[in-house]
Amino acid sequence: MKRVLSLAFALAFGAPAFAQTVDNQGARQLSEDLSRYVGKQALDRGVLKVSAEGDAYKIVFDFKALAATLPDQRLLKFDFAPYALMVKPRSDGSWDVSMDFSQSASFEFNGSEGLQSTQFSIKDGKGSGVYDPNLAAFTSGTSSMAGMTMASKDAKQHMNVSAGAGTATIAATKSATGGVDFTTSQKVSSFVETINFDDPESGLKFPVTVKSPELSVEASGKGVRTKPLLDLLAFVVANQDEVMPKANQAQLKSLLLAALPVWEHVEGTYRFKDFVVASSVGNFGAAEFSTAFGSDGVAQNGKIIYGIKASGLTVPQQLLPGWSVALLPTDIDLNFGGANIDLDSMARKAIEAFDLNQDPPLSADFGDKLTADFMAKTPKIVIGHSTVKNSNIEVVLGGEMTFPGEKPDASMTVGIAGYDKIVEALQYAAKTDPQAAQYFPVVLAIKGFGKTLPDGRIEWVVNAKPDGSVLVNGAMLKAADPIQDDSTDQDDSGGAGAKLNP
Repeated sequence: MKRVLSLAFALAFGAPAFAQTVDNQGARQLSEDLSRYVGKQALDRGVLKVSAEGDAYKIVFDFKALAATLPDQRLLKFDFAPYALMVKPRSDGSWDVSMDFSQSASFEFNGSEGLQSTQFSIKDGKGSGVYDPNLAAFTSGTSSMAGMTMASKDAKQHMNVSAGAGTATIAATKSATGGVDFTTSQKVSSFVETINFDDPESGLKFPVTVKSPELSVEASGKGVRTKPLLDLLAFVVANQDEVMPKANQAQLKSLLLAALPVWEHVEGTYRFKDFVVASSVGNFGAAEFSTAFGSDGVAQNGKIIYGIKASGLTVPQQLLPGWSVALLPTDIDLNFGGANIDLDSMARKAIEAFDLNQDPPLSADFGDKLTADFMAKTPKIVIGHSTVKNSNIEVVLGGEMTFPGEKPDASMTVGIAGYDKIVEALQYAAKTDPQAAQYFPVVLAIKGFGKTLPDGRIEWVVNAKPDGSVLVNGAMLKAADPIQDDSTDQDDSGGAGAKLNP
């Protein structure tokens, strides 16, 4: 909901500030400015209303009026109170913004899984900030709530979410490279999500509850092209007629190019404290669990980074053989993603090539050519420095993979400290456990390929080549695949050509 409201803020203040006097004429002018981004029909049908209220303007978003304009009649019930923003022009051309986003809403519709319904409420939700139309962003802002609940159900799943008090902040400045640099943070207490699966067709039926006393989100961005993106939105609103975009596609291409690279870089982290997943087979948990994401924009040499980190991991031990408990990790730090990603060339070629007067706008073979060009830049799948460990064992790994042809060229380095602990645990368990007895010779064989480092760690450098060969620490583990000769002799009278045997 907060993301939706943030978008609404952005749309609401995309227009430049005008005279500072707040009156009915100013309200009409603001309505006209906003219609560039929401369309005049939104004003005519009461979806958006602007009025002068003392020394500020009141902007009301009526979601019921919006629902009434939708052509899809699957919506059976819609109970959603309007949201109102109070906006006051400042002497520097920016706006003071405040709103109460407390809500109690519900809706029902016929979806792909039959009847689906959702109810949610936000208690004592308040927000305020300063919006700069020249940046199309909040230069500062805060919000808070006393709590929220949401319930959703369909034929196969019931979900309930609740959270306690929460706060959020946002700040933005003009970027030196163009666009906007921003930071935002959010913290919510007493997060609980319960999902009940009940699928009569598959017989799958079980509850899962995810909970954490504190959920926090941190995000930031560099060079986000907020103004060009608003210009693109205005173009879409102004060219809703099917014929107009075709006639104005030169302008559309210019706007698309102006929006590149969309952003220089964005990143964010979700973090849970005392994270617990409760299920019918027991509780899975972590003292701290977080996921991270980072992405360059539409760049010539872009990167994408994902990360998963957990400490104090616990799992239901009754699910595992007793000998394996000592081998379980308690901490993980996994990092992976991509590099050498050239989205800039792809985007510019696509923008240059498309023609809305043709059907399809891009030629049938354009996608294949674009993919070939993209792969020619040798994009990489990257496993960054990652660790999996407990008090006695630590596994460290990293590597990368490229695709110079149809087959991958990969290099991976794996190092293990405490490998003897693994061998000892399996050796002892093999006396009584057939499964451990199967694994024991395997771990001995793997150790034989390793290289012992001065610190006692055992390391394996694995190289997989496009010819199918696999080397471990320089020793051939698998030879190259045999060369397939599919040629046939075209002379039916015989000869030395290769023969196909049925």
